[in-house]
Amino acid sequence: MTPTLFGRWQTRLLLLVTVGVLVSLPFAVGLIGNAPGIIYFWILTYVAIFGLGWDVLYNYLQKFRWDRDWPAAYQLFAGIWEFIFVFCGVKIFGFLPIPIPKEELPPTVFFIHYTIVWLAVFISSQSLMRIIFPRWRFRGGEWL
Repeated sequence: MTPTLFGRWQTRLLLLVTVGVLVSLPFAVGLIGNAPGIIYFWILTYVAIFGLGWDVLYNYLQKFRWDRDWPAAYQLFAGIWEFIFVFCGVKIFGFLPIPIPKEELPPTVFFIHYTIVWLAVFISSQSLMRIIFPRWRFRGGEWL
């Protein structure tokens, strides 16, 4: 079954709060990256907030496909687009609600963090969600 908008939101938030936080912990404590800090959790928060808005657009665009489904290749392009958007917001324009100093997070560390979080969330959505919540797909992506 095709995920509903509410199902997309639930899945995105669940995976970012669980998998995203777990993957961000090594960055936050300084095992990966240049300096420890909560900046990685702010980026995760921005990805979640902007992602809720993007899901509205993705849900709308999905209705034009004959099968009303969103293939994994499209999810890859969506991840790239979301990276560009969040990167520009955080590093170039600085228009986000809580400003992140540009020098505090080098672009390479930002790229590595975003890529690892995105891959972990993507792999979890394609595997773990189907194992832990077997009826997840049949409920339109809703897990509550």
